Amino acid sequence: MNLAERLCRPELRELVPYASARRSMSGGDVWLNANESPWRNANVADVNRYPDCQPPELRAAYAGYAGVRPEQLLITRGADEGIELLIRTFCVPGQDKVVSLAPSYGMYGISALTCGVEYQAVPWEEGYQLPLALTEAGRGAKLVFVCNPNNPTGSLVPREDLLALADALPDTLVVVDEAYIEFCADQSLADAIGGCPNLVVLRTLSKAFALAGARCGFLLAGKEIITMLEKVIAPYPVPKPVADLALETLSDFGIRRMQSQVAQLNARRSALVTALSTLTYVDQVLESAANFVLFKADGADDLFKTLQTQGILIRAYGALPGWLRISIGSDSEMELLTNALTAFQQDA
Repeated sequence: MNLAERLCRPELRELVPYASARRSMSGGDVWLNANESPWRNANVADVNRYPDCQPPELRAAYAGYAGVRPEQLLITRGADEGIELLIRTFCVPGQDKVVSLAPSYGMYGISALTCGVEYQAVPWEEGYQLPLALTEAGRGAKLVFVCNPNNPTGSLVPREDLLALADALPDTLVVVDEAYIEFCADQSLADAIGGCPNLVVLRTLSKAFALAGARCGFLLAGKEIITMLEKVIAPYPVPKPVADLALETLSDFGIRRMQSQVAQLNARRSALVTALSTLTYVDQVLESAANFVLFKADGADDLFKTLQTQGILIRAYGALPGWLRISIGSDSEMELLTNALTAFQQDA
């Protein structure tokens, strides 16, 4: 029995996935097997037909970009669907546990709790590095999620520390959420998938690839894990227009454009860190490896509200009083923001 079969919910081991019309048959010229309409009423090619569950061209394109084999990849509706699929596939409600870190992305806990699965958040070590307590908690869990770079801090855990965590937890799936990895591409763990059977990597086109509205993500893992997840995923998770958009952005031109835009965003992030550091009411600015900056400020609530009245929306966190997060925008947006930040100091 392989790792995926040992860790999955027992009833899934013998489950035969739903055989949709696209999964069970391909080819042909007259399609009368899927209860579709023969009319195409929208100006989108083949939109009257159900799409492939895992469009092979898109699967191959992202596999090539990420440096994995197509069978080591699952296309999902954003990385959020990957999180939920892992919990639904490997966790028995009322019995198993999911572990992550705090503060981090809130959907790990929400997805676990809405599936009836216990959730434990372990505080970060000082400097936002992996605590020893995470390994101990992970030994009693089916899944351990680590967002890297982390949201909302932007902090980065070294590759070797994450691989050591996976090595220390051979009977737990260690899930590294790389939603922001394009902003520090050399830190990705995608190339470790083949040699680390319990490692899972989540990816998305929402951030650096500028397709947040399309909802297209990817889950990278060993073939056995992907096969198990394919039993649980919806019959048609990738709409045809989404697949077309994703293929366009994963072209050679699309990847070069993304890399150019990432360089611009990283430069603007550095400029914002510098600007924030000069403000007297800013107590601390965290170095970030993503497309946002988290900082602590005196009068954070007033600053948040002042910016909001000017139409500038940033992020506040109830669990992090006094801290605010700014996403990196266009040059003109960042100029408006920095002017408003300076004016707040002058008015204080």
